[in-house]
Amino acid sequence: MKLLVPIKRVPDPATTIQVRPDGTGIVTDNIKWVINPFDEIAIEEALRIKERLGSGEVVLVTIGEKSWQEQLRTGLAMGADRAILVVNDKPLDTLAIARVLAKVVADEKPDLVIMGKQAIDDDSNQVGQMLAELLGWPQATFASKVEISDSVCTVVREVDGGLETVQFPLPAVITTDLRLNEPRYASLPGIMKARKKEIKEIPVENLGLDLAPKLKIKALKAPPKRQAGRKVSSVQELVHLLHTEAKVI
Repeated sequence: MKLLVPIKRVPDPATTIQVRPDGTGIVTDNIKWVINPFDEIAIEEALRIKERLGSGEVVLVTIGEKSWQEQLRTGLAMGADRAILVVNDKPLDTLAIARVLAKVVADEKPDLVIMGKQAIDDDSNQVGQMLAELLGWPQATFASKVEISDSVCTVVREVDGGLETVQFPLPAVITTDLRLNEPRYASLPGIMKARKKEIKEIPVENLGLDLAPKLKIKALKAPPKRQAGRKVSSVQELVHLLHTEAKVI
C-alpha cells in the first residue's frame, strides 16, 4: 500500500506571533518553523498503517520554498520512505493547494491520502475536502481511529454530537484529529537515514495548473489585548453587570 501524506510548514506553536505593521502578514524573523502538528499525526498514522500491514510506502509531499526541505527531513527521520517538494515561492489559496496535490496524486497513484484536518496558522480546514472532491474519492474528516482491511477503510470520526463510524473503499482521503495518535520522536538512526532518503523537487510551473488565487487576504490584525477584570462586592452586582455591560444574560 502506498500512503501519501501532505504536510505544511508552520510557526512553532510556542512562538510569539507578531503581525506586520502594514497587515500583510506576520513577522518571520527569528521564527522557528515546524511540521503542522495535525500533519505529524497524519505521518504517525501512515507509519502505523504500514507497520500493521507489514509492507508499503509512506510518501511525504509539501508545497513551498526549498528551505521547506527541513520539515520533510524531519518527517523522513520519523520513518517516511521518501518525499516530494513542489517548489513554489508565491502564496497559494486552499483551492490552488488542493489542485497541486491532486496532480501529485495523479502521478503517484497512492491508495490513501492522509493529512491533518487543518493547519494551525490559518485554520482553514478546507484542503482535504477540496482534494477529495477534485479526485472524486471518498473522504473521512476528523478521524480519531482508522482501520484498513482488504481495501476497505473504517474510520471513527469526531462530530459535534459524539462519534460517527464510516466505511468506504480505497482509494480515499482522510484528515486527522488530535485524538488519533501520539506522534513518535525521530530517533538518532532515523535522523541519520533521513539524510540519504530521496526528496524529489518539482517546480510548480511544470504542473501546468491554473493557480490564480480565488481568495485574497485583505489584512491581518492582532487580537485586542484582554481587558483587566474587576472585583464585585456581591452576586447582585455581578448579575447586574452581566446584564447591563456584558449583555450575556
